[in-house]
Amino acid sequence: MSHRLQILVPEHVDQRLREAAGRRQISKSEWIRWALEQALRRETVGDDPLARLAALDAPTADLDEMNAEILAGRAS
Repeated sequence: MSHRLQILVPEHVDQRLREAAGRRQISKSEWIRWALEQALRRETVGDDPLARLAALDAPTADLDEMNAEILAGRAS
């Protein structure tokens, strides 16, 4: 379920928001939802470097598997 949130921003902030959303080719609303999620994620993990790294949701693999791929790449 979605909830409506209405905020007032100065014209210069709205302009920057339009430009940022345009660069991503998304609506201002979508950009704001994305930015809020990013801010809330940072708020949740705080200054813990490992928690911040985990919050990136980056792809990972087994260390031995990654090393084997690196060595295989060097051999080619």
